Amino acid sequence: MSGGVLRSVCTAALAAVVAASPAAAAATAPGPAAGADSSVAQLLSELRKLYQQAEEATEKYNGTSAELKKRAAQAKKLDAELVTARTALADSHDEAGQLAREQYQGRSDFSAYMRLLLSRDPEHLLDQEHVVRRTATARAATVKRLTGAEKRADELATESRKVLDRQQVLAAKQKKQRDTVRARLKAVESKLAKLSGSQLTELSRLEQRNVEKAQGALAASGALSSTRPPSEAGGEAVRYAIAQVGKPYVWGAEGPDSFDCSGLTSRAWAKAGQVIPRTSQEQWRQLRKVPVNALRPGDLVIYFPKATHVALYIGNGLVVQAPRPGSKVKVSPVASNPLLGAVRPDPQSVPLSSYEPPRLPQGASAGSDAGYSSSSAPSAPSAPSVSGK
Repeated sequence: MSGGVLRSVCTAALAAVVAASPAAAAATAPGPAAGADSSVAQLLSELRKLYQQAEEATEKYNGTSAELKKRAAQAKKLDAELVTARTALADSHDEAGQLAREQYQGRSDFSAYMRLLLSRDPEHLLDQEHVVRRTATARAATVKRLTGAEKRADELATESRKVLDRQQVLAAKQKKQRDTVRARLKAVESKLAKLSGSQLTELSRLEQRNVEKAQGALAASGALSSTRPPSEAGGEAVRYAIAQVGKPYVWGAEGPDSFDCSGLTSRAWAKAGQVIPRTSQEQWRQLRKVPVNALRPGDLVIYFPKATHVALYIGNGLVVQAPRPGSKVKVSPVASNPLLGAVRPDPQSVPLSSYEPPRLPQGASAGSDAGYSSSSAPSAPSAPSVSGK
C-alpha cells in the first residue's frame, strides 16, 4: 500500500491481548496474577477491547483499500481497451467513407457487377465472378467491423463509467473507515496517556506473564509438538518474513519498508510466488483451514474472534508478526494473542523432504508484543492519504 498511510503510533500506542487456543481458553484466560493490582488487570481488559475494535476497523479499511486498488487497475485496463476500440472505430469510419465515395463515383460492387452483366463476353463474366464475390465480402466485412466497433466502444464506455462510479463509492467508504480507525486509536492513546510509568510497567509484566501461561498451556496440550517441514513456497515465505524482523509496524502498510499484520503475511506469500487475500479476515475465510496441532512453517495463524490479526508460523511454537502500532516486526510465541485457528495457503503442495530453518537475527524476539512501554508517552497518529491508497 503506497505512501500516505497512518504513520507509526509511538511505542505507547496499543495494548496486546493474550489467551490460548480455543481449547485451552478457559484455563488460560488472563486475570490478575498473584500480587498484581486488580485495577491494572481491569485496565488491561479495557485496553484489549479497545485494541480489538481498532484492529477490526483496520482490517476493514485494508479490505476496502485492496478492492479500490483492483478497481483502479480495472479502470486503467478499460481505458486502454477503450482507446483501442475508438481507434478501430475511427478506422472503420474511414473505410465506410471510402465505401460511400466509391458508391457515389460508380465504383461500388453493384456498379461493377452491373457492368459485368452487360458484358458481351459471358466467359469474361464467369472469369470475373470471383472478383465480385471477393470484393463484396470485403465490403460486408467493412460494414460489420464498423457496427462491431461502435458496439464495443459503447460497451466499454458504459463499463468504464460503472467502474469509476464504484471507485467513488469505495473512496468514500475508505475515508469513513479511516476516520473510524483513527478514532479508535485515539481512544487507546487517551487511555494510555493517563497511566503512570509504574502502571505501564505493571501492564507489561502482567502481559508477559499471561503470554507465558498461554504458551505453556498450548505446549502442554501437545498442539506444538508437530515437526512437519514446509512446502518449498512455505519455506520461501518463512525466509522472507524473518528477513523483515526489525522493520516498523505502520498502519495499512504492506512493505517493503514497513508492514501491518496482514501486509506482512500477504507480502511474504507473494514473494513465495502465491497471491493470497490482503486482509486477515479474507485469509481466514478463503484459505484452507488446518488444525493448530498440524501446523507447518509458512502456515498463517489467525487471532481474535473476528479474525482481526494474523502471523506467519515459522516452527518450534513461534510466529513472525507485525504486532501493532508502536512495535516492530518480531518473533513471538504462537500464543501471544488469542488463537482463532490456522490456515494453509498451499494445501496441495508437497512438503520438503528435509528443511533447515533460517537462523533468527539477533534480538528477533526482543521487545513487547504489546506496543507500549513505560519509557514513552502516546502521540497522535497522522492521517493517511486516501488518494494514495
